[in-house]
Amino acid sequence: MNGVNAKKPSSRLSYLRSEERYAYAFIFPALASLLVFVFYPMLQALIVSFKDFNLISPDSEFVGLSNYIELLKDRDFLDSLLHSFHFAVVVIPVQTAIALGLALLIKRKTWYAPLFRTVYFLPVVIAIGVASTVFRLLYNNDFGLLNTILNAVGLPKIAFLSDPQAAIYGVMLLGIWKSVGFFMIIFLAGLNNISPDIYEAAQMDGASPWDSFWRITLPLLNRTTAFVVIITTIDAIKISGPIFILTGGGPAGSTTTATFFIVEKAFEEMQMGYSTAAAFILFVIVLAISLVQMKFFKTDVEH
Repeated sequence: MNGVNAKKPSSRLSYLRSEERYAYAFIFPALASLLVFVFYPMLQALIVSFKDFNLISPDSEFVGLSNYIELLKDRDFLDSLLHSFHFAVVVIPVQTAIALGLALLIKRKTWYAPLFRTVYFLPVVIAIGVASTVFRLLYNNDFGLLNTILNAVGLPKIAFLSDPQAAIYGVMLLGIWKSVGFFMIIFLAGLNNISPDIYEAAQMDGASPWDSFWRITLPLLNRTTAFVVIITTIDAIKISGPIFILTGGGPAGSTTTATFFIVEKAFEEMQMGYSTAAAFILFVIVLAISLVQMKFFKTDVEH
């Protein structure tokens, strides 16, 4: 009898060790991919950022912090950071508010809700190159749809892409249109996770729909909102794709964002060390902003 009981812990231990081995076997491919394709390139890039590294010349010279110091004095780089922050400050609240509003609209159980959900989400699956090309045609000063409508109602035309004051807003409009559907789905998932019983109890206590939105919906969507805001911030600050197609960083550098500056320095001017240092500065800034946002949205509210 004692022998049988002694075998049970040994068998249990063997089973746990077998589970651990299988778990490590499943984790290893993902971990290896991260090490080979993410962390190792990041380490190499960090090393390059301390060098005077040029893609044309095979020789590279270690220059220490010179690239970082020079960047902090570079007016073009500082302006590109300002353009990125300008883009983010406008896009984050507008895109978040629109996404939440659309999620509230399509949450209603109506026969047309799935149709509108599909229509609102459709821009997300359109390639950014295609979307940018279409918007470039819409923005055209002579035959673009937007200026045609403005002209038809007696309003002056707007140089969406050639006016330094307006160009960045033209890019913002494309960015919001392209991404709002994705965040709408995220908010919809958060709304569906809130128990209807909470709203019924609030309604019995005399709460209006407006009161329920401010006192129930928003607090219980805090974690969802944090996710949306953090991802929107990262996407907004690193915006570059539409700029290549719509404005090319112009006019007069008004749409040159930090990411566009990095790519331009790396692959047009071949200053890989300089551009890599700029990328790490941007990485640190985005990381710091994300940590502050996570602290701001931290809550103990559960549902």
